[in-house]
Amino acid sequence: MSLSWLLETDSKSLRSMNGSRRNSGSSLVSSSSASSNLSHLEEDTWILWGRIVNEWEEVRKKKEKQLKDLVRKGIPHHFRAIVWQLLCNAQNMPIKDQYSELLKMTSPCEKLIRRDIARTYPEHEFFKEKDSLGQEVLFNVMKAYSLVDREVGYCQGSAFIVGLLLMQMPEEEAFCVFVKLMQDYRLRELFKPSMAELGLCMYQFESMIQEQLPELHMHFQAQSFHTSMYASSWFLTIFLTSFPLPVATRMFDIFMCEGLEVVFRVGLAILQMNQTELIQLDMEGMLQHFQRVIPHQLDSGPDKVIQAAYQVKYNAKKMKKLEKEYTTIKTKEMEEQVEIKRLRTENRLLKQRIDTLEKESASLADRLIQGQVTRAQEAEENYLVKRELATVKQQGEEACAQLEQAKTTIRQLQQQQQPQAKRAPRYSEESVLQLERELVQARLKEAESQCALKEMQDKILDMEKRNTSLPDDTNVARLQEELIGVKLREAEALTGLKELRQQVRDLEEHWQRHLARTAGRWKDSPRKNTLSELQDELMSVRLREAEAQAELRETRQRMLELETQNQIHSNQLRRAEQESRCLQECVQTLTVQNKDLNVQLQEIKRRQAEIECKSKEEVMAVRLREADNIAAMAELQQQISELEIQKEEGKVQGQLNHTDSSQYIRDLKDQIAELKHEICCLKGQRTMANQSTFDGIHMINHYVGDDGSYQSSDEDGVKSPTIHNTQQRSGGRIRLRPNLGDTDSEEEEEEEEDDEALRLSVPQSASHKSTTV
Repeated sequence: MSLSWLLETDSKSLRSMNGSRRNSGSSLVSSSSASSNLSHLEEDTWILWGRIVNEWEEVRKKKEKQLKDLVRKGIPHHFRAIVWQLLCNAQNMPIKDQYSELLKMTSPCEKLIRRDIARTYPEHEFFKEKDSLGQEVLFNVMKAYSLVDREVGYCQGSAFIVGLLLMQMPEEEAFCVFVKLMQDYRLRELFKPSMAELGLCMYQFESMIQEQLPELHMHFQAQSFHTSMYASSWFLTIFLTSFPLPVATRMFDIFMCEGLEVVFRVGLAILQMNQTELIQLDMEGMLQHFQRVIPHQLDSGPDKVIQAAYQVKYNAKKMKKLEKEYTTIKTKEMEEQVEIKRLRTENRLLKQRIDTLEKESASLADRLIQGQVTRAQEAEENYLVKRELATVKQQGEEACAQLEQAKTTIRQLQQQQQPQAKRAPRYSEESVLQLERELVQARLKEAESQCALKEMQDKILDMEKRNTSLPDDTNVARLQEELIGVKLREAEALTGLKELRQQVRDLEEHWQRHLARTAGRWKDSPRKNTLSELQDELMSVRLREAEAQAELRETRQRMLELETQNQIHSNQLRRAEQESRCLQECVQTLTVQNKDLNVQLQEIKRRQAEIECKSKEEVMAVRLREADNIAAMAELQQQISELEIQKEEGKVQGQLNHTDSSQYIRDLKDQIAELKHEICCLKGQRTMANQSTFDGIHMINHYVGDDGSYQSSDEDGVKSPTIHNTQQRSGGRIRLRPNLGDTDSEEEEEEEEDDEALRLSVPQSASHKSTTV
């Protein structure tokens, strides 16, 4: 039986098998629920899927369309586990070997997973019992994935997908398939904490409804019935929580083959089938319809819905376009949210600043009000002190008047003492009583004066303390005027104090004279002695009163001095603050100048470095030119040496006759003269290039003497003076002279007199010998 024939007969066989599987939802747990008496069509289906599994790669590449048709018609239960793994390429994943190690680890999501396990397929036999095998393996797979992908961790809807996988295959294989679904089927983006992919799916699905079902879309908009209210569970659980399990399993077959496209198609097909009923319902009615009516419409099987789903228009390019639009919208929303967050932050900071300023202004106002209140209280206390001082002054004047009256009485008594001797006892008694009363009154006034003086001193101390804490807001001119006034008052007080002290001294002198005058008069009479004592006490009281007044004036003087010092200190503080501000400004100015000078210094250093680089380059260029000149002079010297050697060889070998040798010597002299001329030219170029000697290169000076001879000096400083014909050089130099023994002596002498002698100085070395020709 060929595979093509099986693909042609698959429709009938699958339809028959689906009819036999509609009421066998519980048989999805294990392969032991398969019936032993399979029909012929079921056997054909098994053979077909067995061949597909065995030849999977070839079928997936060459017969992909026929494979999709077979998947849409349903995968046999016994082949579902292996086919799902093949569809998502989950066989032999490396992560499968890590599964056992992951189970030994601890996940931060374990509590959430335990809480939601009981809510996953609560009516299914495999999961409904607490701590059953199904719940345990479901916990293991969810825990392992939460450790593998810590960004996603655990999401509630993913447990239904894992539970469906565990109904078909062992937990290790279910874990691998779930990892593959999360990575390749967009489920990971759906289950991320932000759920951005779910928002995209809702946007795309709503756009499809608006395009293909405009009336229903308008009704949803009118009722504020958002797409996420009924379709979010379709995408998160692939219809596993919305449809009966057999129907949802068929949908999951197609999802494993085609991805999320089936969710869009099936969802839109369901809305098309229920459009008439939904338009007539309000929001609550539509929610009830989606939860109760639509699931029961699929009890007969999903074939009708699947057929309608593939009649829906689905344009992948348009979905990509919608994805770009959604991304643009979300980007703008994120930018707006960032801007709103920034504005809120700025608003909060501004509010905090406003609160701070309000508090500062309130505290400042409180301080100002407190200062004004303090000044008012001080003014009131000053007024009270002035009144008390006026009262004390009046009392002092009254005491002075009484003292004068007492003096007058004493004089009268002294005058009336002798003429009225008989009446003296009665008069003396009346005087004594009067003096006693006056003494009591004087002591009372003295006590009152002392109390008032103490109170004034305390108030002055209190005012001094307050003056130290009060702010000074007067200007300099006013302070100067007050200072002048204080100095005037001080001068007046000093003058009054001096007068008072003079009065006290006068009283003391008067008292001493009185004592000396009345010392022996009342010794015989006790009454006279009593009167004298009373007079003495009265005089003492007057003296103490004068002293109290003096102390009072001193205290007032001290108060004035303290006020003056307070004003002076305030002025000094103000001047110090002004000087401090000036110094700060100077420091800032000097800092700016320092920065400018540093910048200028850096610029000068940079220019100096550039100049040094240029000078070094120029020095190197001059040195190179000197080296070239030295090399050229060495070459000329070598040529001269070669000419001398040739001349010597010609003489020795006898190749020259007298005439020929003379002509040859003339030629040599001409060549030597040309060479000397070139040396002079080179010497002039070198002198023009640089007249100074540079480090690392020692100049060798070549010059021509007065007698026309060529001279050279090496770097050891050996000078080469002109060598006469009769002298022999001892510096190891070669000396050439046209002295040929076979030629005419007279001609030779004439040549020596007419022409310059030819000399060549060569440095002494191991490879040269001194030779004379």
